[in-house]
Amino acid sequence: MEFLIFIIAMGALIWGADKIVEQSEKIAIRLNISEFVIGATLVALGTSLPEMAASMAASANHHPEIAISNVIGSNILNITLVLAIIFLIVKEFNPDRDFFAKDSIWALLPIMIFLLMSVDGVISRFDAALLLLLMVSYVMFLLHDAKGLGSEEVDELARKEFRWLSTIVWLAAGFILVVTGAHFAVDSASSIAEGFGVSEWVIGIVMISFGTSLPELVVSVSAAMKNKVEMAIGNIIGSNLANTSVVLGAAAMVRPMDFAMGSYVFDISTMVVATLMLVFIAANRLYSKPAGISLVIVLGLFLNNTLQSIA
Repeated sequence: MEFLIFIIAMGALIWGADKIVEQSEKIAIRLNISEFVIGATLVALGTSLPEMAASMAASANHHPEIAISNVIGSNILNITLVLAIIFLIVKEFNPDRDFFAKDSIWALLPIMIFLLMSVDGVISRFDAALLLLLMVSYVMFLLHDAKGLGSEEVDELARKEFRWLSTIVWLAAGFILVVTGAHFAVDSASSIAEGFGVSEWVIGIVMISFGTSLPELVVSVSAAMKNKVEMAIGNIIGSNLANTSVVLGAAAMVRPMDFAMGSYVFDISTMVVATLMLVFIAANRLYSKPAGISLVIVLGLFLNNTLQSIA
């Protein structure tokens, strides 16, 4: 029964997040905001809503391990699964944007700050405020970087039919589904962990993080299939930053979270290695199938270690 509740809750969580992203994009387009800013802010933040809702619910219900492992697992999967799939399905990719020069710092900085905050064994509300401030600085950077970009496509899309009433209704429905789904997903996942004698950390880093990473997977692969690979990669970078800053920050703001970093060295190291691989790929413009395969290898090592911990 708990498995069924978990599946239904995750479905509501993901579908609600999809509606929020969809309607947020419509509002941004209606207000004539450029596609670059839409993809790098609204889409990245929107696809991180399931992680935020799940982690906040976990923190509020005294399950800090689920909240933190969800963030770490999502960051790993976004790079080693989602980005790997993009590289494997795209035939050729020569981006105009220099991801290394403009975006690599935003991939590394939140990870470094998270590691520093974890040394004392607790993610406090003060830490949470600093993490949220980091996301504000990222949005400011994107808005400044987007100055002067063309808005022809936005103008074309803005001419499509738009109704404020239906948009607001769907937004409200999306938020209700996300919040409700997150609550039941965390409760059922915790019960499953207890029933099978599996730690909450493993449940969070595998089951919940995979489920909450599905929006990033769907949005990024869809964008890649439409030859919008830059938006897809930007979504991965933005989503990982949002996970570490907004998701973790919001969860710690609800309730400070104890975290014994030394107990999860492998998972944290995997997140760091995956992020460094992303920076290396961007620095050398290795947007190719071999890069995708190398990321899949890291994913395989991560999943194998997790399965061994369950056995």
